[in-house]
Amino acid sequence: MTAPEGRGIGTDPSFRILHVSTGNVCRSPITERLTRHALCDRLGDPLGGGLIVESAGTWGHEGAPMEANAEIVLADFGADASGFVGRELLDEHVIRADLVLTATRDHRAQVISMGHSAGLRTFTLKEFTRLVRAIDPATLPDPLGDGMVERARALVRAAAALRGWLLAPSAEADEVNDPYGAPITFFRSIGDEIQQALDPVVTALTGVPTRR
Repeated sequence: MTAPEGRGIGTDPSFRILHVSTGNVCRSPITERLTRHALCDRLGDPLGGGLIVESAGTWGHEGAPMEANAEIVLADFGADASGFVGRELLDEHVIRADLVLTATRDHRAQVISMGHSAGLRTFTLKEFTRLVRAIDPATLPDPLGDGMVERARALVRAAAALRGWLLAPSAEADEVNDPYGAPITFFRSIGDEIQQALDPVVTALTGVPTRR
């Protein structure tokens, strides 16, 4: 995989995951905070073992809090919603990111259209989940010996190599619908959908399964 401009892959000690949706007040905040929560739960490390998780929106509500129903969903999972501030997606966010996970195919296309060699490291969340499930974890670096960041980079390369070979059953299968303005019941269904998609991703990134 070609190193994205400005990232300095191989020298940067961190791995940045960027979640992208439209307004950065519903889907991407939920996904960001659920990812952080899962990393902390698996690793016992609030810093995520060198994995930095952020989010932004293609039409982001800059400086806005997340939707109240999104906070409720996060509370359902025991995740922390405090201190969140909405951001509009900027070039610098894409440049710094090692992995971009979007809510929909349109968001993915918008990120890739920004350039910065983003194509090989940008997926919809559900697309990435589908690809990760097909990767043998034994082929990835050991997070204890080689480090979490090297494992994460190898996972992205492996997923990119599978794209085009492992297709979704339908276009909608790779999408997370927008709950903006919907009742809490729909927000909770989207939260469950995101959580189910994230679980195998976090397992693959860390090498640590979900605690049951």
